[in-house]
Amino acid sequence: MTAVVNMYAKCRRIEEARRMFDRMPERDLVAWNAIVAGYAQNGMAERALEMVIRLQKDGRKPDSVTLVSALPACANVGSLKQAKWIHGFAIRLCLDKNIFVMTALVDLYAKCGSVRVARRLFDAMEERHVTTWNAMIDGYGTNGFGKSAIDLFEQMKRSSVKPNDITFLSVLSACGHSGLVQEGKKYFAGMKEDYGLEPNMDHYGCMVDLLGRAGRLHEAWDFIQKMPISPGISVYGAMLGACKIHKNVKLGEEAAQRLFELEPDEGGYHVLLANIYAAASMWEDVARSGSTDHPQSQKIYTRLARLIDEIKAVGYVPDGDSLHDVEEDVKEQLLGTHSEKLAIAFGLINTTPGTSLQIRKNLRVCNDCHEATKFISQVTGREIIVRDMQRFHHFKNGQCSCGDYW
Repeated sequence: MTAVVNMYAKCRRIEEARRMFDRMPERDLVAWNAIVAGYAQNGMAERALEMVIRLQKDGRKPDSVTLVSALPACANVGSLKQAKWIHGFAIRLCLDKNIFVMTALVDLYAKCGSVRVARRLFDAMEERHVTTWNAMIDGYGTNGFGKSAIDLFEQMKRSSVKPNDITFLSVLSACGHSGLVQEGKKYFAGMKEDYGLEPNMDHYGCMVDLLGRAGRLHEAWDFIQKMPISPGISVYGAMLGACKIHKNVKLGEEAAQRLFELEPDEGGYHVLLANIYAAASMWEDVARSGSTDHPQSQKIYTRLARLIDEIKAVGYVPDGDSLHDVEEDVKEQLLGTHSEKLAIAFGLINTTPGTSLQIRKNLRVCNDCHEATKFISQVTGREIIVRDMQRFHHFKNGQCSCGDYW
Protein backbone atom coordinates (compact mmCIF):
# COMPACT_ATOMS: atom_id res chain seq x y z
CA MET A 1 0.00 0.00 0.00
CA THR A 2 2.88 2.35 0.78
CA ALA A 3 4.35 1.60 -2.65
CA VAL A 4 0.99 2.40 -4.27
CA VAL A 5 0.83 5.72 -2.39
CA ASN A 6 4.33 6.49 -3.63
CA MET A 7 3.43 5.52 -7.21
CA TYR A 8 0.36 7.77 -7.38
CA ALA A 9 2.31 10.67 -5.90
CA LYS A 10 5.07 10.31 -8.48
CA CYS A 11 2.44 10.20 -11.23
CA ARG A 12 1.15 13.57 -9.92
CA ARG A 13 -2.11 11.95 -8.77
CA ILE A 14 -1.78 13.18 -5.21
CA GLU A 15 -5.49 12.96 -4.37
CA GLU A 16 -5.50 9.26 -5.30
CA ALA A 17 -2.33 8.83 -3.23
CA ARG A 18 -4.08 10.42 -0.24
CA ARG A 19 -7.17 8.22 -0.67
CA MET A 20 -4.99 5.10 -0.67
CA PHE A 21 -3.13 6.39 2.39
CA ASP A 22 -6.39 7.02 4.27
CA ARG A 23 -7.59 3.49 3.44
CA MET A 24 -4.54 1.83 5.03
CA PRO A 25 -5.59 -0.14 8.14
CA GLU A 26 -2.28 0.71 9.81
CA ARG A 27 0.53 3.07 8.90
CA ASP A 28 4.17 2.90 9.87
CA LEU A 29 6.60 5.81 9.63
CA VAL A 30 7.57 4.78 6.10
CA ALA A 31 3.97 5.20 4.98
CA TRP A 32 3.72 8.63 6.61
CA ASN A 33 6.99 9.67 4.98
CA ALA A 34 5.64 8.53 1.60
CA ILE A 35 2.59 10.83 1.77
CA VAL A 36 4.68 13.72 3.14
CA ALA A 37 7.11 13.29 0.24
CA GLY A 38 4.17 12.98 -2.17
CA TYR A 39 2.77 16.36 -1.21
CA ALA A 40 6.26 17.86 -1.31
CA GLN A 41 7.01 16.43 -4.76
CA ASN A 42 3.79 17.98 -6.05
CA GLY A 43 4.66 21.43 -4.72
CA MET A 44 2.11 21.36 -1.89
CA ALA A 45 4.22 22.54 1.04
CA GLU A 46 1.34 23.39 3.37
CA ARG A 47 -0.21 19.94 2.97
CA ALA A 48 3.19 18.28 3.49
CA LEU A 49 3.66 20.16 6.77
CA GLU A 50 0.08 19.37 7.83
CA MET A 51 0.87 15.68 7.44
CA VAL A 52 4.02 16.08 9.56
CA ILE A 53 1.85 17.51 12.34
CA ARG A 54 -0.77 14.77 11.93
CA LEU A 55 1.99 12.18 12.08
CA GLN A 56 2.81 13.37 15.59
CA LYS A 57 -0.84 13.37 16.63
CA ASP A 58 -0.91 9.77 15.45
CA GLY A 59 1.65 9.00 18.14
CA ARG A 60 4.71 8.75 15.92
CA LYS A 61 7.92 10.75 16.01
CA PRO A 62 9.11 12.27 12.70
CA ASP A 63 12.63 11.33 11.70
CA SER A 64 15.24 12.94 9.48
CA VAL A 65 13.63 11.36 6.38
CA THR A 66 10.32 13.05 7.25
CA LEU A 67 11.87 16.51 7.39
CA VAL A 68 14.15 16.01 4.40
CA SER A 69 11.04 14.91 2.45
CA ALA A 70 9.06 18.01 3.40
CA LEU A 71 11.80 20.63 3.07
CA PRO A 72 12.09 20.71 -0.76
CA ALA A 73 8.44 21.76 -1.07
CA CYS A 74 9.02 24.61 1.37
CA ALA A 75 12.08 25.61 -0.65
CA ASN A 76 10.04 25.75 -3.85
CA VAL A 77 7.45 27.99 -2.22
CA GLY A 78 10.17 30.25 -0.83
CA SER A 79 8.28 31.04 2.38
CA LEU A 80 10.58 32.36 5.12
CA LYS A 81 7.84 31.85 7.69
CA GLN A 82 7.67 28.15 6.83
CA ALA A 83 11.45 27.92 6.86
CA LYS A 84 11.60 29.27 10.42
CA TRP A 85 8.77 27.00 11.56
CA ILE A 86 10.35 23.82 10.25
CA HIS A 87 13.78 24.89 11.52
CA GLY A 88 12.34 25.22 15.01
CA PHE A 89 10.61 21.90 14.53
CA ALA A 90 13.96 20.27 13.70
CA ILE A 91 15.49 21.72 16.88
CA ARG A 92 12.63 20.37 19.04
CA LEU A 93 13.13 16.93 17.48
CA CYS A 94 16.89 17.14 18.18
CA LEU A 95 17.58 16.83 14.47
CA ASP A 96 19.48 20.10 14.18
CA LYS A 97 22.78 18.20 14.13
CA ASN A 98 21.72 15.79 11.41
CA ILE A 99 23.80 16.51 8.31
CA PHE A 100 20.95 15.76 5.88
CA VAL A 101 18.39 17.90 7.71
CA MET A 102 20.84 20.77 8.10
CA THR A 103 21.86 20.59 4.44
CA ALA A 104 18.18 20.77 3.47
CA LEU A 105 17.73 23.77 5.80
CA VAL A 106 20.71 25.56 4.23
CA ASP A 107 19.09 25.00 0.84
CA LEU A 108 15.69 26.10 2.16
CA TYR A 109 16.88 29.39 3.68
CA ALA A 110 18.89 30.20 0.56
CA LYS A 111 15.87 29.62 -1.65
CA CYS A 112 13.81 31.85 0.65
CA GLY A 113 16.31 34.64 0.03
CA SER A 114 17.84 34.44 3.52
CA VAL A 115 21.39 33.77 2.37
CA ARG A 116 22.96 35.11 5.57
CA VAL A 117 20.95 32.71 7.72
CA ALA A 118 21.84 29.87 5.36
CA ARG A 119 25.52 30.74 5.69
CA ARG A 120 25.30 30.88 9.50
CA LEU A 121 23.82 27.39 9.55
CA PHE A 122 26.46 26.23 7.08
CA ASP A 123 29.29 27.64 9.21
CA ALA A 124 27.83 26.08 12.38
CA MET A 125 27.77 22.56 10.94
CA GLU A 126 30.37 20.26 12.45
CA GLU A 127 30.35 18.05 9.37
CA ARG A 128 29.62 18.97 5.75
CA HIS A 129 28.89 16.65 2.87
CA VAL A 130 29.61 17.66 -0.72
CA THR A 131 25.85 18.24 -1.04
CA THR A 132 26.06 20.79 1.78
CA TRP A 133 28.73 22.77 -0.05
CA ASN A 134 26.74 22.52 -3.27
CA ALA A 135 23.59 23.84 -1.58
CA MET A 136 25.38 26.91 -0.20
CA ILE A 137 27.26 27.64 -3.44
CA ASP A 138 24.04 27.29 -5.42
CA GLY A 139 22.24 29.49 -2.88
CA TYR A 140 24.74 32.28 -3.42
CA GLY A 141 24.44 31.88 -7.18
CA THR A 142 20.65 31.89 -7.38
CA ASN A 143 20.51 34.98 -5.17
CA GLY A 144 22.92 36.87 -7.42
CA PHE A 145 26.01 36.68 -5.19
CA GLY A 146 28.37 35.24 -7.78
CA LYS A 147 31.52 36.48 -6.08
CA SER A 148 30.48 34.89 -2.77
CA ALA A 149 29.77 31.62 -4.60
CA ILE A 150 33.29 31.69 -6.03
CA ASP A 151 34.85 32.52 -2.65
CA LEU A 152 33.05 29.60 -1.05
CA PHE A 153 34.09 27.30 -3.88
CA GLU A 154 37.71 28.30 -3.32
CA GLN A 155 37.24 27.53 0.37
CA MET A 156 35.80 24.13 -0.56
CA LYS A 157 38.85 23.38 -2.69
CA ARG A 158 41.02 23.94 0.38
CA SER A 159 38.88 21.61 2.50
CA SER A 160 38.88 17.81 2.55
CA VAL A 161 35.68 17.63 0.47
CA LYS A 162 36.22 17.09 -3.23
CA PRO A 163 33.95 19.00 -5.66
CA ASN A 164 31.74 16.91 -7.94
CA ASP A 165 29.96 17.60 -11.21
CA ILE A 166 27.02 19.25 -9.38
CA THR A 167 29.45 21.62 -7.64
CA PHE A 168 30.75 22.80 -10.99
CA LEU A 169 27.22 23.21 -12.34
CA SER A 170 26.43 25.48 -9.37
CA VAL A 171 29.64 27.48 -9.81
CA LEU A 172 29.20 27.89 -13.56
CA SER A 173 25.58 28.92 -13.09
CA ALA A 174 26.61 31.46 -10.44
CA CYS A 175 29.21 32.91 -12.80
CA GLY A 176 26.66 33.06 -15.60
CA HIS A 177 24.11 34.96 -13.54
CA SER A 178 26.72 37.44 -12.32
CA GLY A 179 28.54 38.09 -15.60
CA LEU A 180 31.78 36.52 -14.35
CA VAL A 181 32.85 35.22 -17.75
CA GLN A 182 36.58 34.80 -17.18
CA GLU A 183 36.05 33.03 -13.87
CA GLY A 184 33.52 30.70 -15.47
CA LYS A 185 35.94 29.84 -18.27
CA LYS A 186 38.67 29.09 -15.73
CA TYR A 187 36.50 26.76 -13.66
CA PHE A 188 35.15 24.97 -16.73
CA ALA A 189 38.71 24.21 -17.83
CA GLY A 190 39.64 23.17 -14.29
CA MET A 191 36.97 20.48 -14.15
CA LYS A 192 39.04 18.07 -16.19
CA GLU A 193 42.52 19.52 -15.62
CA ASP A 194 42.33 19.68 -11.82
CA TYR A 195 39.70 17.07 -10.88
CA GLY A 196 39.47 14.68 -13.82
CA LEU A 197 35.75 15.40 -14.24
CA GLU A 198 34.46 15.13 -17.78
CA PRO A 199 31.97 17.95 -18.55
CA ASN A 200 28.52 16.68 -19.47
CA MET A 201 25.81 18.31 -21.55
CA ASP A 202 24.57 20.45 -18.66
CA HIS A 203 28.04 21.91 -18.11
CA TYR A 204 28.29 22.80 -21.79
CA GLY A 205 24.83 24.36 -21.55
CA CYS A 206 26.00 26.46 -18.58
CA MET A 207 28.97 27.70 -20.59
CA VAL A 208 26.76 28.69 -23.52
CA ASP A 209 24.44 30.45 -21.07
CA LEU A 210 27.45 32.17 -19.44
CA LEU A 211 28.73 33.52 -22.75
CA GLY A 212 25.27 34.26 -24.12
CA ARG A 213 24.05 36.24 -21.12
CA ALA A 214 27.18 38.38 -21.39
CA GLY A 215 26.25 39.23 -24.98
CA ARG A 216 29.07 37.15 -26.47
CA LEU A 217 26.69 35.32 -28.77
CA HIS A 218 29.12 34.62 -31.58
CA GLU A 219 31.65 33.25 -29.10
CA ALA A 220 28.91 31.05 -27.63
CA TRP A 221 27.97 29.79 -31.10
CA ASP A 222 31.63 29.06 -31.87
CA PHE A 223 31.89 27.22 -28.54
CA ILE A 224 28.97 25.02 -29.59
CA GLN A 225 30.56 24.21 -32.95
CA LYS A 226 33.75 23.05 -31.22
CA MET A 227 32.12 20.83 -28.60
CA PRO A 228 33.64 17.31 -28.47
CA ILE A 229 30.14 15.83 -28.06
CA SER A 230 27.06 16.42 -30.16
CA PRO A 231 25.20 19.45 -28.70
CA GLY A 232 21.93 18.59 -27.03
CA ILE A 233 18.73 20.36 -26.12
CA SER A 234 20.12 22.12 -23.03
CA VAL A 235 22.94 23.65 -25.13
CA TYR A 236 20.79 24.92 -27.98
CA GLY A 237 18.09 25.94 -25.48
CA ALA A 238 20.61 28.13 -23.63
CA MET A 239 21.66 29.63 -26.96
CA LEU A 240 18.08 30.37 -27.95
CA GLY A 241 17.41 31.96 -24.56
CA ALA A 242 20.49 34.18 -24.92
CA CYS A 243 19.37 35.23 -28.38
CA LYS A 244 16.02 36.24 -26.91
CA ILE A 245 17.74 38.37 -24.24
CA HIS A 246 19.95 40.13 -26.79
CA LYS A 247 17.42 40.13 -29.65
CA ASN A 248 19.65 38.31 -32.14
CA VAL A 249 17.30 36.99 -34.80
CA LYS A 250 19.85 35.25 -37.05
CA LEU A 251 21.52 33.11 -34.37
CA GLY A 252 18.16 32.59 -32.70
CA GLU A 253 16.84 31.05 -35.91
CA GLU A 254 19.93 28.83 -36.15
CA ALA A 255 19.53 27.58 -32.58
CA ALA A 256 15.79 27.11 -32.99
CA GLN A 257 16.26 25.06 -36.14
CA ARG A 258 18.57 22.66 -34.29
CA LEU A 259 16.01 22.37 -31.49
CA PHE A 260 13.22 21.66 -33.99
CA GLU A 261 15.35 18.83 -35.38
CA LEU A 262 16.07 17.38 -31.94
CA GLU A 263 12.50 17.70 -30.64
CA PRO A 264 10.13 18.29 -33.55
CA ASP A 265 7.00 17.97 -31.40
CA GLU A 266 8.08 20.43 -28.69
CA GLY A 267 6.18 23.70 -29.02
CA GLY A 268 8.08 25.70 -26.39
CA TYR A 269 10.92 26.54 -28.78
CA HIS A 270 8.44 27.97 -31.28
CA VAL A 271 7.22 30.26 -28.51
CA LEU A 272 10.76 31.47 -27.74
CA LEU A 273 11.47 32.08 -31.41
CA ALA A 274 8.18 33.92 -31.75
CA ASN A 275 9.21 36.15 -28.82
CA ILE A 276 12.49 36.95 -30.59
CA TYR A 277 10.57 37.89 -33.73
CA ALA A 278 8.15 39.96 -31.62
CA ALA A 279 11.03 41.90 -30.04
CA ALA A 280 12.22 42.72 -33.56
CA SER A 281 8.67 43.70 -34.64
CA MET A 282 8.70 40.90 -37.24
CA TRP A 283 5.00 40.17 -36.88
CA GLU A 284 4.61 38.02 -39.98
CA ASP A 285 7.33 35.73 -38.63
CA VAL A 286 5.60 35.69 -35.23
CA ALA A 287 2.50 34.32 -36.90
CA ARG A 288 4.57 31.81 -38.91
CA SER A 289 6.14 30.44 -35.71
CA GLY A 290 2.77 29.30 -34.49
CA SER A 291 0.96 26.21 -35.68
CA THR A 292 -2.63 25.37 -36.60
CA ASP A 293 -1.91 21.84 -37.81
CA HIS A 294 -3.68 20.13 -34.92
CA PRO A 295 -6.81 18.26 -36.11
CA GLN A 296 -8.86 20.05 -33.44
CA SER A 297 -7.28 23.43 -34.08
CA GLN A 298 -10.51 25.25 -34.91
CA LYS A 299 -12.32 23.86 -31.84
CA ILE A 300 -9.36 24.71 -29.59
CA TYR A 301 -9.10 28.34 -30.72
CA THR A 302 -12.89 28.77 -30.57
CA ARG A 303 -13.05 27.40 -27.03
CA LEU A 304 -10.09 29.54 -25.99
CA ALA A 305 -11.67 32.70 -27.37
CA ARG A 306 -14.84 31.99 -25.39
CA LEU A 307 -12.76 31.19 -22.32
CA ILE A 308 -10.90 34.52 -22.50
CA ASP A 309 -14.25 36.34 -22.62
CA GLU A 310 -15.45 34.38 -19.58
CA ILE A 311 -12.45 35.22 -17.42
CA LYS A 312 -12.44 38.86 -18.51
CA ALA A 313 -16.01 39.06 -17.19
CA VAL A 314 -14.77 38.13 -13.71
CA GLY A 315 -11.75 40.44 -13.61
CA TYR A 316 -8.95 39.07 -15.80
CA VAL A 317 -6.86 41.78 -17.49
CA PRO A 318 -4.17 40.66 -19.99
CA ASP A 319 -0.65 41.51 -18.78
CA GLY A 320 1.11 42.94 -21.82
CA ASP A 321 4.03 44.53 -19.96
CA SER A 322 6.48 42.05 -21.49
CA LEU A 323 5.53 43.08 -25.02
CA HIS A 324 6.66 46.42 -26.41
CA ASP A 325 6.15 48.23 -29.70
CA VAL A 326 2.88 46.35 -30.17
CA GLU A 327 -0.67 47.61 -30.46
CA GLU A 328 -2.92 46.60 -27.56
CA ASP A 329 -5.11 44.31 -29.68
CA VAL A 330 -2.02 42.54 -31.02
CA LYS A 331 -0.67 42.14 -27.48
CA GLU A 332 -3.87 40.38 -26.46
CA GLN A 333 -3.71 38.13 -29.51
CA LEU A 334 -0.11 37.09 -28.75
CA LEU A 335 -0.77 36.50 -25.05
CA GLY A 336 -4.00 34.66 -25.81
CA THR A 337 -2.26 31.95 -27.82
CA HIS A 338 0.45 31.00 -25.33
CA SER A 339 0.97 27.25 -25.15
CA GLU A 340 -0.58 26.58 -21.74
CA LYS A 341 -3.76 28.47 -22.64
CA LEU A 342 -4.09 26.35 -25.79
CA ALA A 343 -3.41 23.22 -23.72
CA ILE A 344 -6.14 24.18 -21.25
CA ALA A 345 -8.64 24.77 -24.07
CA PHE A 346 -7.71 21.39 -25.55
CA GLY A 347 -8.22 19.76 -22.16
CA LEU A 348 -11.60 21.39 -21.61
CA ILE A 349 -13.03 20.11 -24.88
CA ASN A 350 -11.65 16.59 -24.45
CA THR A 351 -12.43 15.79 -20.80
CA THR A 352 -15.61 15.50 -18.79
CA PRO A 353 -16.67 18.41 -16.55
CA GLY A 354 -15.14 18.32 -13.09
CA THR A 355 -12.01 16.34 -13.95
CA SER A 356 -8.62 17.91 -13.33
CA LEU A 357 -6.32 18.98 -16.15
CA GLN A 358 -2.61 18.17 -16.07
CA ILE A 359 -0.21 20.18 -18.21
CA ARG A 360 3.54 19.93 -18.58
CA LYS A 361 5.76 22.50 -20.28
CA ASN A 362 9.50 23.07 -20.59
CA LEU A 363 9.41 26.82 -20.00
CA ARG A 364 8.63 28.94 -16.96
CA VAL A 365 4.97 29.93 -16.73
CA CYS A 366 4.65 33.60 -17.72
CA ASN A 367 2.88 36.08 -15.44
CA ASP A 368 -0.08 36.47 -17.77
CA CYS A 369 -0.72 32.73 -18.15
CA HIS A 370 -0.36 32.25 -14.40
CA GLU A 371 -2.98 34.91 -13.71
CA ALA A 372 -5.26 33.68 -16.49
CA THR A 373 -5.12 30.08 -15.24
CA LYS A 374 -6.22 31.17 -11.77
CA PHE A 375 -9.31 32.78 -13.30
CA ILE A 376 -9.89 29.74 -15.56
CA SER A 377 -9.88 27.41 -12.54
CA GLN A 378 -12.47 29.70 -10.99
CA VAL A 379 -14.90 29.96 -13.91
CA THR A 380 -14.64 26.30 -14.97
CA GLY A 381 -14.57 24.73 -11.51
CA ARG A 382 -11.60 22.65 -12.63
CA GLU A 383 -8.35 21.91 -10.84
CA ILE A 384 -5.49 22.65 -13.24
CA ILE A 385 -2.04 21.25 -12.47
CA VAL A 386 0.78 22.84 -14.45
CA ARG A 387 4.34 21.54 -14.26
CA ASP A 388 6.74 24.13 -15.67
CA MET A 389 10.54 23.96 -15.80
CA GLN A 390 10.81 24.93 -12.13
CA ARG A 391 7.89 23.48 -10.18
CA PHE A 392 4.28 22.34 -9.99
CA HIS A 393 1.45 24.87 -9.92
CA HIS A 394 -1.88 23.63 -8.55
CA PHE A 395 -4.67 26.01 -9.61
CA LYS A 396 -8.00 25.64 -7.86
CA ASN A 397 -10.89 28.01 -7.13
CA GLY A 398 -8.96 31.00 -8.42
CA GLN A 399 -5.83 30.34 -6.35
CA CYS A 400 -2.44 28.74 -7.02
CA SER A 401 -0.48 26.56 -4.60
CA CYS A 402 2.63 28.70 -5.18
CA GLY A 403 0.97 31.75 -3.64
CA ASP A 404 2.09 33.77 -6.70
CA TYR A 405 5.74 33.21 -5.74
CA TRP A 406 7.66 31.19 -8.32
